[in-house]
Amino acid sequence: MPKDRLQYVCGDCGHTSTKWLGNCPNCGAWHTFKKYKVERKTKSEKEHKGKVDGLKDSQPPQKLDEIDTESQERFLSNIQEFDRVLGGGFVSGSFVLIGGDPGIGKSTLTLQIGEANSDLEILYCAGEESAAQIKQRAERVGVSSDNFYIYTDTDINKVLNEAQKLDPDLLIVDSIQTVYRTELTSMAGSVQQVKECAALLQQLAKKQDITTLVIGHVTKKGDIAGPRVLEHMVDTVLQFEGDSNYNYRMLRSIKNRFGPAQEVGVFEMKESGLIDVLNPSQLFLSEYDSKVSGNAVICSIEGSRPLLVEVQALVTPSNYGTPQRTANGFDYKRLSLLLAVLEKRGGYQFSGQDVYLNIAGGLNINDPAADLGVMLALVSSLLDTPISDEMAFLGEVGLGGEVRAVNKVDHRLGEIQKLGFEHAIVPKGNKPQSVEGLNVMEVTNIMSSIKKALQD
Repeated sequence: MPKDRLQYVCGDCGHTSTKWLGNCPNCGAWHTFKKYKVERKTKSEKEHKGKVDGLKDSQPPQKLDEIDTESQERFLSNIQEFDRVLGGGFVSGSFVLIGGDPGIGKSTLTLQIGEANSDLEILYCAGEESAAQIKQRAERVGVSSDNFYIYTDTDINKVLNEAQKLDPDLLIVDSIQTVYRTELTSMAGSVQQVKECAALLQQLAKKQDITTLVIGHVTKKGDIAGPRVLEHMVDTVLQFEGDSNYNYRMLRSIKNRFGPAQEVGVFEMKESGLIDVLNPSQLFLSEYDSKVSGNAVICSIEGSRPLLVEVQALVTPSNYGTPQRTANGFDYKRLSLLLAVLEKRGGYQFSGQDVYLNIAGGLNINDPAADLGVMLALVSSLLDTPISDEMAFLGEVGLGGEVRAVNKVDHRLGEIQKLGFEHAIVPKGNKPQSVEGLNVMEVTNIMSSIKKALQD
């Protein structure tokens, strides 16, 4: 018998090496290499089979004008926020990956597709729960479709056989880390198993025209577990985000071959399952109090959707030698930069102050247009002066204290006006169009912004 040789594989990106390495030369991660045995085959053994039996053969080269696209039509899940993130529903034969923290609602969301669109024939392959457990959860969220099938075997070959027999509209695999291929000796969830099983599911989706939705685990850093090649193989990568202390969840498209990337859908987790939030701005501002100093409203763009969000700042004298800086939902380094600009260009002293910044609702804001609102909230708390009522802010702040133009300003102003605000402070460089019922004030630097926002 031939001897097995050892191979070391990076758990983050799948890079292989003949020896153990502390630092991955491909992705730069530390201590991620694990040891695997690679079996050597004799001449009498069959070659490794990477093709799914029973699928249609590949067509010969075709002219672009002669390719039929009718089979690539979309169908809806009838969950409005989910369809929005997908770009208008599922594309037939697409391969979709959805990831998120444990307990955030990935399995619940996929189960609710059966309740929202009972006409879809769905095959749900579960590797983490028994059929009885899934039924209990399905009853809780109201799933009672006659077209919803549950299969609990995790052998990928059996999953593929059942999918070919049933030929469903949608195949759900929960999760890619639990299915395995018997031809491989490594455990389910290993780099080799994930790559092999994903490749077979990709063939099924493309050649059998079965839309496949795969659920993936995430690492401690929030990245989807397994080799990076998994994200390259699929058509769409969706990330489920949310704070366990809040009921709100955000579904974000990281990659989408059939629609806009970074599109966002908002859900609220309730006892009966996930509920669409069709007007998230109104929800996030439901407890906004303009009479308290340090509170400001910004308009951030998430995907193609404008969101009005409350920024809360608290500035207090420090009792320690080194002032504290805490940011929740906002980049800590960006906060330090804005404080430095306020000290240098505005003359406001934060060096002896503890600064706490919070984005209400558990959101994470990365939009540069939030800079102006954050700075005004900080100054408002420092001076203990509330910001003028019914006012919203948008603008990026530069190191010179200038307020720079941002994108989609007219789209943002429309959302501000729709939510009933009377005033908006925007960069002069945007040259915004007038909006009926909204007083748009143009500014060029942070000092003029502060005067307008904190005027009596």
